[in-house]
Amino acid sequence: MTIALRIFALFCLAVLPLLSAKAQDGSTAYNFLNVTSSAKIYGLGGVNISLVDDDISTIDQNPSLLGSEMSNMIALNYMRYVGGSNFAGLRYGHSAGERGAWAASIQYFGYGSMTETLPDGSSVGTFSPKDVAFSGTYSHDITDRLRGGIAVKAIYSGYADYSAFALATDLGINYYDSERDLSLSAVVANLGGQVKRFNESYDRLPIDVRLGWSQSFGSFPIRFSITAWNLTKWKLPYMDNGDGTTESEPVMKDKFMSNLFRHLVFGADLISSQNFYIALGYNYKTRTDMSTYSRSFISGFSLGAGIKVKNFGINLAFSQPHTGATTFMFNLQYNLNELIR
Repeated sequence: MTIALRIFALFCLAVLPLLSAKAQDGSTAYNFLNVTSSAKIYGLGGVNISLVDDDISTIDQNPSLLGSEMSNMIALNYMRYVGGSNFAGLRYGHSAGERGAWAASIQYFGYGSMTETLPDGSSVGTFSPKDVAFSGTYSHDITDRLRGGIAVKAIYSGYADYSAFALATDLGINYYDSERDLSLSAVVANLGGQVKRFNESYDRLPIDVRLGWSQSFGSFPIRFSITAWNLTKWKLPYMDNGDGTTESEPVMKDKFMSNLFRHLVFGADLISSQNFYIALGYNYKTRTDMSTYSRSFISGFSLGAGIKVKNFGINLAFSQPHTGATTFMFNLQYNLNELIR
C-alpha cells in the first residue's frame, strides 16, 4: 500500500468513531448548509465529495477538492429553490505556494416573505428570513496523489426580530490517481455549534460523515460516482403514503435496503470533452422524502449540463423533487488569469 493510501485509510479510521455518535434527528438546524452551491454537483444528485474537476464551486462539498489549478478563479451561483426561496453566492480561489491553495466565499439563503403573527394569531406584518454563510478554505498537497483541506464557516441567521450566529468546520481528504481516474474522499462536515442563540433553546448543526468514490474506466467517456452520507445515523425511516386516498394508510418504511439506499447518492457525467459535460444524478432519499401521491415520476433525479469557452464557463442544473417544487440552478465561472496578464 502506498503512503498516500495509508494516510487516507488513517483519516477514514479517525472519523469512523463519529458513526457511533448520538444520532441526529429533526432537532438539527442549519440544514441549508447541505445545499450545494455547485450546479454540477446538483446535477449529480446534490451531494458529491469526490468529483475532481476544475470547477471551484465544487469545493463546498469537500475542502480538499480545492487546488492551485483553481488559482484566480471566480464563480457566481444562483438557485431558485423550493418554496420560492432564492439562494446566491460568490467564491474566489488562489494558490498558496507550490502545494497549497485558499478560497473565500459568501453564500446567501433567502426564503421569501412570510407573515409575522403574535401568539394570539393576529398579523403584525411580514418579514424575510435569511441565512448568510461566510467561509474560508485552505488545502494542501500532502503527496502527489493525496490532498487535505479545511473550511471554516461563520453563519449568521436573521428571522424577524431574532438573530443567531454559529461557527462550523469541514475537514476533508482526497486521494486521486490520474492514471486510473480514480478519486476517493472522506469528509467530516459541519463540526461546530452556535455562538449566539435565537433564544434559550440550542440548535444543533447537521454534523455528518461522508465517503465518496468517483471513477471512469478506460476510454469509456462516462465517470461514475457514489457518495455515502448521513453516516452518523443508520436508520432513516420514512412514511409511505401510498396513492394518497383516504383508504390508503401511511406505512413506515424501515427495512435494510431502504435505509441503505437512503444513505447513497448516485451520479454519472459525460467527460468526452473538456469543454462540455452532461450530468445525471439520483438521490433516493429525496425521492422517498417526497413519498406522497403528488410526487412526480422524476422525483429524486437531477440533470445538469455545462459548457466552457476559453476562460469562461456556465453550468446549469434542474430537478423536480415534487410536482409543486421545481428547482433550477446555474453557475458562472471565470478564470481571471487572462485579465491579469
